[in-house]
Amino acid sequence: MRLRYSQWQPDSSTDESRLQKLVSLFSYLVMQTSGDVDEALEWLRQLAEEYGLLNEELSMDDLIDKLREMGLVEDTRSGMQLTSAGIKRIRQDALNEIFTSLKKAPVGAHDTPFTGKGVDRLSETKKYTFGDQPTNIDLTATLTNAFRRDGIDDFTLQEDDFEVYQTEHQAQCATVLMLDISHSMILYGEDRITPAKQVALALSEMILTRFPKDFLALIAFGDEAQLLSINELPFLSVGPFHTNTRAGLQLARDLLRRQGGANKQIFMVTDGKPSAITLPSGKLYKNSFGLDPKIVNKTLDEAVACRREKIPITTFMVAQDPYLINFVEELTKANQGRAYYSSLGHLGEFVFVDYIRNRRKKFAG
Repeated sequence: MRLRYSQWQPDSSTDESRLQKLVSLFSYLVMQTSGDVDEALEWLRQLAEEYGLLNEELSMDDLIDKLREMGLVEDTRSGMQLTSAGIKRIRQDALNEIFTSLKKAPVGAHDTPFTGKGVDRLSETKKYTFGDQPTNIDLTATLTNAFRRDGIDDFTLQEDDFEVYQTEHQAQCATVLMLDISHSMILYGEDRITPAKQVALALSEMILTRFPKDFLALIAFGDEAQLLSINELPFLSVGPFHTNTRAGLQLARDLLRRQGGANKQIFMVTDGKPSAITLPSGKLYKNSFGLDPKIVNKTLDEAVACRREKIPITTFMVAQDPYLINFVEELTKANQGRAYYSSLGHLGEFVFVDYIRNRRKKFAG
């Protein structure tokens, strides 16, 4: 038997790692095609031919078979479709992609600087008070207090002897992520919707896996606002829509109002100024040219309503049109929120940094 060896290179990859990279690329492409598996595979086939991504050991047909074996896609009468596992893989790949771009930071897990009711036990102890969990009793410190008072021979245990470990307060967070699906998100040959979807998928995967008690809602807003499930997100596409920012904020505020005492926040990813509002009659009032005062004022009124309910709005702009910047500055001032003029490449970093930071807040009441 003859074995053939080649020199190892730093950028060499095993068959398994190459497979995983190709699957991740498929995840990204299927997100760009709004869930069209056949179209994503065709794009992947073209990329593979152009850049030599496949070889005799792993052909395109082999890759498709692997996707089936991994349970990511399935054959239907209308063609190949994503499975629930495939949708989850897209979220996982989006999360990995976002976090690989983050700068190194101290290890943390969403914690706050406050002590209080929580699940993470600290080394410090305190006197037991009503409501403390019995499982957090420091037995050694409690017995030491009793022995110090009465000695070993006359051992008694009194309420003042009990000490419990302090726990770190971990805040709950209720977040609504608003995605602009107006026509401008794919206008001028620039794909703005795919990075926005990637951020939403990554954020949802992080919350589902690391912070399952948090609340996350996804809203797409164009001519109107609609609530999306997480599984619908990869299939979201831009339409010939105007930008009804007010409708999105109204729906977001209504959802957050039901979340009790959790920290509440709205993240809005947009590239356009508001160009439509829904009138009391239900008719859509729209003006694609300039900043219509009627539309702007109603939208700013909604930003003020959010501020009164202690819901900060963080706007992530993926365009730097001067008219858009001026509007966002007015909205941020009205809401006392935040705004980021971010490039498409850094959108995920800004969203995740801000999400982690906002969870550190502790609201009274």
